[in-house]
Amino acid sequence: MKNNMAEATKKPAVRKKAVKAEATAPRLRIRVRAYENKILDASVKQIIDTAVRYDVQVLGPVPLPTEIKKYTVNRSSFVYKNAREQFEMRVHKRLIDILNPNPKIIEALTNLSLPSGVNIDVKMA
Repeated sequence: MKNNMAEATKKPAVRKKAVKAEATAPRLRIRVRAYENKILDASVKQIIDTAVRYDVQVLGPVPLPTEIKKYTVNRSSFVYKNAREQFEMRVHKRLIDILNPNPKIIEALTNLSLPSGVNIDVKMA
């Protein structure tokens, strides 16, 4: 009797369907990095406006985790070891995917003038 109750309370096993690898369309993956988030957002808006102008599907901007580097230094060079200062550098990041890029959009993005302090990595995936 206990076995019957135990079997009745068990949940039926659910089989997960195997996901078939779909033929992925070519895409341009753009990673944008900057120390200031306002400049970063302006640059991302400029990139997206350029892509929309050429009727290309855009995914993003996806905010990536902010990279924080912390540095601790002594305030004094000799006696006061307990007096320290802490500094940090924040690197803000965004990710933009452009699906099915054509040569015109690639040329337009290479000719785009962005403000200094903005680093861009472009990969074809």
